[in-house]
Amino acid sequence: MYGCEAWTITKETHKKIETAEMWFFRRMLRVPWTARKTNEEVLKETETTRSLMNRIRRRQAKFVGHIMRREGLENLVTTGRMEENKSRERQREKMLDGMTSWMGTKRKTDALSETWDSESWKDMIANAKGQGT
Repeated sequence: MYGCEAWTITKETHKKIETAEMWFFRRMLRVPWTARKTNEEVLKETETTRSLMNRIRRRQAKFVGHIMRREGLENLVTTGRMEENKSRERQREKMLDGMTSWMGTKRKTDALSETWDSESWKDMIANAKGQGT
């Protein structure tokens, strides 16, 4: 999870993270890969749920709040206010896109305006349901 605060989580990376988490559980229980155990059975045996993605998203949300309260280059880059030439390719997914879908907010501006009040931002992170990728 080193440096996960700056990751852009796509559907592919989301799937890989969840796969790795299940692999960790299977290794802890010493379940061989040839055993026919479903992920639900492994989770019941460990008496846990999948939580790695939520931890990553919470770290990212804390980092975004920290960046938005500063008026620096990181703020400009994160919000996408840097002037650049538009590429002909599909738009790249930004970190804030995944963050807003995880928090359940419709617009980025709603989430970004909350960052200035650190207490309400912490409440928003704590109450995030974990929707989206």
